Amino acid sequence: MTTAAPELLTVPEVMGRLKLGRSKVYDLIRSKRIASITEGRCRRIPASALQDYIHARLEEAA
Repeated sequence: MTTAAPELLTVPEVMGRLKLGRSKVYDLIRSKRIASITEGRCRRIPASALQDYIHARLEEAA
């Protein structure tokens, strides 16, 4: 039995999902509000990190 690797999203994919601009997404990464990894020169955001950010924002709004 194999486990699927976590989905890694590009910055443009995260921009589309959150409906935010490039600068804002990089601000969220820099401020550690969204976790990311760097592979070579490529920045990737795990889908689970994006979900964690969304849940945190929903809790803040409640």
